Amino acid sequence: MALTIHGIKNSRALRPLWVATELKLDFQHVPTPFTRGATRTPEFLALNPNGHIPVVVDHTPDGEVTVWESMACTLYIARQHGAHDGQDVSPASAREEAEALRWGFWAVNELEKDALTVLMHRLAMPEDQRKPDLADAAEKRLVKPLAVLEQHLQAAQSRGEAYLAGQRFTVADLCVASVVGWVRPARELLSAYPLTKEWLKACLSREAHTRWA
Repeated sequence: MALTIHGIKNSRALRPLWVATELKLDFQHVPTPFTRGATRTPEFLALNPNGHIPVVVDHTPDGEVTVWESMACTLYIARQHGAHDGQDVSPASAREEAEALRWGFWAVNELEKDALTVLMHRLAMPEDQRKPDLADAAEKRLVKPLAVLEQHLQAAQSRGEAYLAGQRFTVADLCVASVVGWVRPARELLSAYPLTKEWLKACLSREAHTRWA
């Protein structure tokens, strides 16, 4: 197989796993957890000296390519393995490429830290370890970026477009939905953005996502 993805679905590795599944690629999944020292072995650190998942290794005609950082992995797979025909999730135009890049970076810079705080302290951590005040503060900070996303979706809807880059689901939506999905435990917050809530539901109900969810 040309493509190998190291990581587990209950982590940021979901992103490259999701896009590879959307593209119906024949890839090897090496389920490497982020616990019990699995990412601190000499073998893994040779792939990613940061000791984090995911890692993508692509055996190309020009040689082996290694990519880390989840959004970089996801965008790389879409660019290198997509058909770019306007049918799959890979960008098929300069506009779609730009949307994928800007929304992918936006999700990391504007959403991810606070979205993860909400997930951990509202749902994922044992209840006795949760700190509701941290989740409350994160939700307050998320108001502004979620309003930006809602406004974009509203403008898209006025043009007859259902997704971030146009009428079809693309890697831009995948990147952002993989982060906004962490906000779901904050039901009241998400309900304040109805277009975002419906868009997220459509994204996360895709077969390629439910395969890993």
